Amino acid sequence: MSLAQLTSPLALDQKQQQSGLVILDCRFALENPDYGQQSYAAEHIAGAHFADLNRDLSSPIIPGVTGRHPLPEPAQLVARLQDWGIDNDSTIVLYDDGPGAFAARAWWLLAWLGKRDGVFILDGGLNAWLAAGLPLSQDSPQRASGQFSGQPDNHLLLEAKQLQQRLGQSNLTLLDARGLPRFRGDIEPIDPVAGHIPGAQCAAFTDNLGSDGRFLPVPQLKQRFAEKLGARPPEELVAYCGSGVTACHNLFALCLAGYPLASLYAGSWSEWITNPQRAIATGD
Repeated sequence: MSLAQLTSPLALDQKQQQSGLVILDCRFALENPDYGQQSYAAEHIAGAHFADLNRDLSSPIIPGVTGRHPLPEPAQLVARLQDWGIDNDSTIVLYDDGPGAFAARAWWLLAWLGKRDGVFILDGGLNAWLAAGLPLSQDSPQRASGQFSGQPDNHLLLEAKQLQQRLGQSNLTLLDARGLPRFRGDIEPIDPVAGHIPGAQCAAFTDNLGSDGRFLPVPQLKQRFAEKLGARPPEELVAYCGSGVTACHNLFALCLAGYPLASLYAGSWSEWITNPQRAIATGD
């Protein structure tokens, strides 16, 4: 079974009363950090718990040292997952109301902690749920203490120093999940320095989706990433983005296409540029 799994709104609706099911609402907006919590409080899929990108799925920023969304401390994340009632054998469904980047961040964190089966992203997110005519709720989910006992697998991570040492190696495929204008350095609306890590290819995460907001069929995803990889081994691929969030969308899509779970440079561009001695590139 693929590490990356999708579920449809109708399939989720049919198993909402299933024992062991945990739903996480991962809505967030970079321009309004309170958006997710406010949206969740207004309405959410019945039974869902709210997972906040800043508070739950990241740790605090250390200015000048970390990127914008450092990975959470494993013990704190495990405790939070337990608070949501998650056990090692839980079925987990993740959603947001955008292209799925925040849900994919939660998916990657669960994989990092060893939860690699029974985890699904709601294909098309909340928009697909609403388009299917399914209801939302304002009720708080039932609280249950879970027994999840994950441990981080840091083989999935690459630090900035390790990436620096690999730049220029012929077997490295480095994918930047940001859009082309930010990759090229034409614009930079978030970070203080524009451009990309030398040797990277632009692989905008939104291109994993069709016009309906759902993931592309597997053959199309395979073709997309085969073109990026060329003859290089997929095991040597490294994904990054602005802050380690949308890169997880590419990692999910790669697994959906049948590739192994590749490495994440979690600090990403916003961490890379904290050291002026690290090289940057602009243009294509």
